[in-house]
Amino acid sequence: MRRSVFSKGISTIILLFSFTLTLAQTELDERAMVSFDRGLGFHAPDSSFGLNLRFRIQNRLGFAGMEDSDPLIDEVDARIRRLRLRIDGYTRNDRITYYLQLSFSRGDQDWDNSGVPNIIRDAMVYYTVSNNFYMGFGQGKLPGNRQRINSSGQLQFADRSAVNAMFNIDRDFGVMGYYSNNLSGFHYNIKTAISSGEGRNALPSDNGLAYTARVELLPFGLFTGDGDFSEGDLEREPLPKLSVGSGYSFNHKASRSQGQRGSQLYQDKDVGSLFFDAVLKYRGWAIYAEYMDRRTGTPLTVSPDAEISHVQTGYGINTQLSYLFTNNYEIAGRYTVIRPEQIFYASGGNPQGGWFISTPPAEEYTVGLTRYIARHKIKAQGNIGIRNTGLQQVSVTGHESGWFVQFQVELGI
Repeated sequence: MRRSVFSKGISTIILLFSFTLTLAQTELDERAMVSFDRGLGFHAPDSSFGLNLRFRIQNRLGFAGMEDSDPLIDEVDARIRRLRLRIDGYTRNDRITYYLQLSFSRGDQDWDNSGVPNIIRDAMVYYTVSNNFYMGFGQGKLPGNRQRINSSGQLQFADRSAVNAMFNIDRDFGVMGYYSNNLSGFHYNIKTAISSGEGRNALPSDNGLAYTARVELLPFGLFTGDGDFSEGDLEREPLPKLSVGSGYSFNHKASRSQGQRGSQLYQDKDVGSLFFDAVLKYRGWAIYAEYMDRRTGTPLTVSPDAEISHVQTGYGINTQLSYLFTNNYEIAGRYTVIRPEQIFYASGGNPQGGWFISTPPAEEYTVGLTRYIARHKIKAQGNIGIRNTGLQQVSVTGHESGWFVQFQVELGI
């Protein structure tokens, strides 16, 4: 009997998590069953539930300076960029799984736009309908652009691109569906969501909803280890692998300047976001490209006191090229361009009021060097870049003209 229960517990964990477990425990031993491959694995003696704990930290030091400024360094960015706790688990019904992610650093909690600490990033319950189709209910990432869907722990630069920062649709609460299949080796993924449109941890609001859909095509087969959502070719694909994705999101009665994100608008707006992206990997080389576009009928909103807020519309393009050497050093380059829509505002009813520009056009050039110690789980990253907007200002975390240098260490399990 003891042997049977023990074997059942081990089989369940292997099936659901693919763990390499320490086998010293018995069914009466309440200590955790530990996996050093993917976090810490726990399960009940009767296999009625199981969970996996993971955490990661990103510690950052950055410097930035304005063009032709004195002193040389205008801003220092020394902080914990991300501190995350992730819990994945299953119940006795192996069709039902859950995923929870919490954030603890200030930069991860959307303080500036919400005024409250948004600790909860993800809280999803999944139901597996079949081998090809599953659904999720709760708060999680919308199927928007590829780089936003990528975990921030799988990036080859210290942060996602400035294009992503301006145009991504981030997280929302709703119902999501995921379907994957193939036709004679031609793989494809379909991802959809119907969500509140209000973003993370929102309060009850208007009756508008957001509708999002994304399609991914993989003509040369699946990437090794889901490498289409991990930057850099750490798998050194022996054959070329390509994934092309496209998505669209319509947010009816959006109340924030970036749809699900950003500052509050004075009137609700219908906002459409369009995404195209592609990633190609082969023998250590990785090429990534992304186009993002946000539109609305009339971006500008004005309060009764003549204060202005607006939807951040326009488009952006991000491209990345990298090569991973056999000693696990990677060199990468990034070129980013943002072209916001120019918004005309006739101040005080005067038709000569002038142009109101939401965000200045920008170009950014970045070079990165990464040392992968334990793949993406433990790595050291150094970035240096130049950003040009025509404005004589700069910020490590902002978007004006100048130079920046970043060093970041990531450690996770």
